[in-house]
Amino acid sequence: MADVFNLDEDETCRRFVLPALKEASGWPDERIKREFQINDGRIRATTRLFRRDKPLRADYVLEYVGDLPVAVVEAKRWRKDAADGLEQAKRYAKLLDVPFAYSTNGQKIIEFDFAAGTETIIAGFPTPEQLWQRYRAAKGLSSEVQVAATIAPFDQTLRNWDNTAKRPRYYQQVAINRAVRSLTRGDRRVLLVMATGTGKTMVAAQIVTKLWATRWPDASRRPRVLYLADRNILVDQPKDDYFAPMFGDAVHKLSGADPKTGRNIYFGLYQSLDSGEGGEQFYRQFAPDFFDLVVVDECHRGSSRDDSQWRQILQYFAPAAQLGLTATPVEEGNIDTYAYFGNPVYVYSLANGIEDGFLAPYRVRKVRFNVDLTGWRPDDGQTDIYGNEIPDNLYGPKEYEKVLAILERTEEAARYLTECLQQTDRMGKTIIFCENNDHAGRMRAALTNANKEMVRRYPNYVCRITSSDGQHGRVLLDDFRQADTEEPVIAVTSRLLSTGVDIPTVRNIVLFRRIGSMPEFKQIVGRGTRLYPAADKLTFDIIDFVDATRLFNDPTFDGPALRVVRDEADETGHIVDTTPEDVPDEEIVAEPPSDYEPQDFGTFDEDAPGDGQITDQDEIDRIQARSHRLYVNGVDVFVDGSAHYISAGDGRRLRLVELRQYVRDRVIEMKLEPDELRAQWAQAKSRRVLRDRLTRHGVELDELAERLGQPASDTLDLLLHVTWQTPLVTRQERAHRLEREHREFLESFAPEAREILMTILYQYAVHGEDGLDLTVLRAPALAHLGTPTELAGRFGGAQNLRTAIDQLSEMIYESA
Repeated sequence: MADVFNLDEDETCRRFVLPALKEASGWPDERIKREFQINDGRIRATTRLFRRDKPLRADYVLEYVGDLPVAVVEAKRWRKDAADGLEQAKRYAKLLDVPFAYSTNGQKIIEFDFAAGTETIIAGFPTPEQLWQRYRAAKGLSSEVQVAATIAPFDQTLRNWDNTAKRPRYYQQVAINRAVRSLTRGDRRVLLVMATGTGKTMVAAQIVTKLWATRWPDASRRPRVLYLADRNILVDQPKDDYFAPMFGDAVHKLSGADPKTGRNIYFGLYQSLDSGEGGEQFYRQFAPDFFDLVVVDECHRGSSRDDSQWRQILQYFAPAAQLGLTATPVEEGNIDTYAYFGNPVYVYSLANGIEDGFLAPYRVRKVRFNVDLTGWRPDDGQTDIYGNEIPDNLYGPKEYEKVLAILERTEEAARYLTECLQQTDRMGKTIIFCENNDHAGRMRAALTNANKEMVRRYPNYVCRITSSDGQHGRVLLDDFRQADTEEPVIAVTSRLLSTGVDIPTVRNIVLFRRIGSMPEFKQIVGRGTRLYPAADKLTFDIIDFVDATRLFNDPTFDGPALRVVRDEADETGHIVDTTPEDVPDEEIVAEPPSDYEPQDFGTFDEDAPGDGQITDQDEIDRIQARSHRLYVNGVDVFVDGSAHYISAGDGRRLRLVELRQYVRDRVIEMKLEPDELRAQWAQAKSRRVLRDRLTRHGVELDELAERLGQPASDTLDLLLHVTWQTPLVTRQERAHRLEREHREFLESFAPEAREILMTILYQYAVHGEDGLDLTVLRAPALAHLGTPTELAGRFGGAQNLRTAIDQLSEMIYESA
C-alpha cells in the first residue's frame, strides 16, 4: 500500500486511469488523447525578448470520432483527493465546449455534467456509446442530419507555413460545430463573432465542408453557397486560399455576366450583384431559393444598415440560411448586427486570442506633437501657401488634415517614425493610417525623403495604397501581403487596409488618423495581431500620434496592451528615453453611422469633414466647398515634452494654461498644505489615496516629471515646487541624505536585512516612489536575493518588513 501511496501522476495514470478507460469502459487508444494541448500559451515580455507561458494541456480528452471531443479527464496522483482536479477539468471542458468533465486519482472518479448541472461520484467511466448518447441529448442532436454533420470530418487539404496539415484550433472547432448545429437545426440566421486574425475564413470553409459531406439541406445534391463581401480582396483571398483548394471546380466568382448556375460555391461582391443592364440587378438572375447558405463576411459593414441598398440582396435570398461573420458587431441606430442576425452562437475575442497565445500581443508607443497639445492659431490676416486667408480660430487635431494641414506636422511624424524604425527594424513591415488620401500622399513623400538611403536600395520601400492608386495600388498590396517580399516595407493608407486584409508579417501599426469608431479601431489593431513564427513575428507595436489609443479604456475593447510606453524627447525632438505609463481614462466614443460606397477593392468618403473646435461654421463650409483644405507651412512642430492644458476663457475664446499653473491650481483646489501633502506622501497606503485624488482632479502624475523636464526629481518635490516654489531636490539627493542622517536606523538591522533596505533605497533613487511598498520585492533587482517570502524572513516576517519599508519611506520624505 505504501508503494501505491507514493505513486506520481504518471504512474497513477498508467496503472489505474488508463485501464479504467480502456479495459473497463471500452475506449480505444485512438480515441483517448493524452496530454491534449488546448492553446499555445500566452506570449509575455521579458527583459530581453519574449517568452511563452506553458500551454494548457488536459491530461486526457475523449473523442467519439476524430476531432470531436466529448469529455475531459484530469488525473491526480494516488495520494491526492480526486476533487482537486475537478475545477481544472471543468475549465478545460468549458473551453472545448464539451458537456462532461471527470477528475480521478485512480481510486475515485468524480463526474461533472454541465447539461444536468450535477456533480457525482461514479464507479466507472461511461462507455463511448453511453457518453455519445448523453452528448447528443446535451447538444440537442435530434435528427440524423445533425448527427451526420457533427461527426463529419474536417477537411485537411490546407497546409501551414511548415507544411503540416492546417487543422482547426479548439475555438475554431467550437465555432464550427455550434454553427453547424444551428444551421442543421433550421436556424435561418447565425452569427459568429471572432477577433481579427483568429481564422473566420477557416471556420467558414470548414462549416461548408461539413454541410457538403452531409448533403445538407437536400440529400439529392450538394449545398449551394454564396459568399458575400464588399471588397475584391475579401472575396479573392478566401476563394483562392481556402475554398478553391478544398472544393476545386465547384468554386466560381460571379462577375456580373454569366451566372454559371452549375457551380456550388459562389463568391460575389455586393457591387457586382447589384449591377446590371436594363435596370435589373444581376442577383435576380438567380431564383430566390437558389442558394442554401449565404455567408456574409464582415457583416458589420456593407449590408449591415437596415435601409442599405445592399440589404435588398440578403432579403431577396431570404429562403437561404445566412451566416454572419465579424470581429466587430455594431449596435448603433439603424446599424444593428444583433437585430438582424440575433445573438452570436459563439464569441472569441481579441483578449481570448492573446491569452491563448494565438494572437500577437502589442506594445503602444504614444507620441504627441506640440501643435496637437496646444492647438495652432494663425496671425491676423495670415494666408496659407496658396494665398487663401485662414479664418481666425484655434485649430486642433479635429481640424488637422480635414480643414487645415500643417505641412511640418506630417514631416515631423515621418522623421520620428524613421527614428523608431532605425532603433528597431528598418525592414519591419509597417502600415500607416492617415486622415485621407491627400494626407497619405504627403506622408509617403515625407517618409521617402527621410529614408533616402533605403529608397535608393528599395525603390518601393515606401508606397501609398489607397483607392486612388487603383490597379497599381493593388499590385503593391499583393506584394506587401507576401511574407517573403522585401518591399514594400511601409504602406501608407487611409482606410483601405483597415479591414479584411491578411498581412501576418506586419510589425508596426501607425495611427495618424483620429478614430472615433470602436469597430474600426479593433479592425485596425487587428492588422497586426496575426502571428508569423517563421519570421519570429510574435508581437507588434502601435505608434499613436493622435491619442486614438484612448479607446483602450472603452469597456467594449477586449484586448489589453502588452505594454504602453511614452518616448521622452530632447529639445530637438529626438528620442532620449522611453518610459512605461498607464493608459489614462478618456471618454467613451460611440460608433457613428458610416456611409460609404465600396468600389473595386474598397473606398470610403475619406475627406469627410471633422466635428472640430472651429466656431465659424459658415467659414468651414466655405473652405470645404472649395474642394481643398488650407495648407500651412513655417510652423514649429516637435514632439512635446511639456503639456499645456486648454481651459475655458472668457466664453468666446479658448485659452492655454501652462502645465505648472494647471497643477498648482488643482493642488490648491484640494486644500492641501505642504506638511499635510508630505505626510500623506510618506506612507504607501495614503500615497495611493492621494495619487488617486490628484488623478481625479486631472493631474497626470505619471507624466509630470517628464513634462516638466525633471525626470530625476520625486513627484512630491515637483508638487511642492510648482505649488509653493520650494527648492527642487533629486531622488538621489534624498537617498544620500538618508544614508548620512539615519545611519543608526540602517545599522539597526542585520546585514542580510540591511542589504534589502539599501537595494530598495537604490531602486527609489533610480525609478521613483513606486518602489516604496511591498511590490518592490518582485523587482528584478531583488529577485536574486530570494522570493518575497524569503526576503520577509530576513526581517522576522512580513509585518516587520512592511514596518521597515514604511519607516524608510518616512525618513526619505521627512524634510522638503
